[in-house]
Amino acid sequence: MVDLCTTLCGIELDNPVIPASGTFGYGREFADLYDINMLGTFSFKGTTKDPRFGNPTPRIAETSSGMLNAVGLQNPGVDKVISEELPALAKVFHKPVMANVSGFSVEDYVYTCEKLDKEPQVGWLEVNISCPNVHGGGMSFGTDPKAAAEVTAAVKKVTTKPVIMKLTPNVTDIVSVATACEDAGADGISLINTLLGMRIDLKTRRPLLANNTGGLSGPAVFPVALRMVWQVAKAVKIPVVGMGGVSTAKDVIEMMMAGACAVEVGAANLVDPFACRKIIEALPAEMEKLGIERLSDIIGAAL
Repeated sequence: MVDLCTTLCGIELDNPVIPASGTFGYGREFADLYDINMLGTFSFKGTTKDPRFGNPTPRIAETSSGMLNAVGLQNPGVDKVISEELPALAKVFHKPVMANVSGFSVEDYVYTCEKLDKEPQVGWLEVNISCPNVHGGGMSFGTDPKAAAEVTAAVKKVTTKPVIMKLTPNVTDIVSVATACEDAGADGISLINTLLGMRIDLKTRRPLLANNTGGLSGPAVFPVALRMVWQVAKAVKIPVVGMGGVSTAKDVIEMMMAGACAVEVGAANLVDPFACRKIIEALPAEMEKLGIERLSDIIGAAL
């Protein structure tokens, strides 16, 4: 009998499979399809201080082995998430949930994290620093180690639960950003967010997305994500959550060998709503083929 258990920032998971933020909503729609309590946990939709309608449409464009999205953090705002989404979720999901937080200033992050930290069902705060810093010229917080550290330190001052900083891959040196977050008190690192890309409509000669550019996700980005997870896991002493193009049980095992203690599954959920269930069900057979008794034993095997 193989053991799928792993630990993320001191909280035990039945397995390492976590649907990624933005691909699983607040869980309720998927709960109508299967028992989502079989998941390790899930990261709910990126939540901001205020409600956001998001970017104009079209927001999605297909690519070879992936997709582009420019949804624009559409969400009802943290107050509605606390008053409506979390009580509804508690009826169908009986494990700690990962709260994904986005913001456009340090003050935004602090406000939203402080509120969500008080919610009993929230187990971790996953802080997405791929957002544009409105006070810093529009550059993403995650592209500057100092800005990343500033957000990390500010959030840690107002929270008691594990803070996992979610990094953008759109940088020259991912390790410097990760280590800056660790030095500022982060409890974990998750990566990667989407890679910046675009497509052009050959008939109209205009970008396919109304936002012109968007985030590339799907199987095409897996080797890039794996490389960055490996680099960061070598450099930090805190837990790493790997994601980016994961769509099979083999991908999960490969991410864990690169140093991830848990693995998020994103775009695959949009292609097949049962993707995470299928991955969890397939893991034992893949482990047996590879002679793996406990998944926790292979974390960082390739480091």
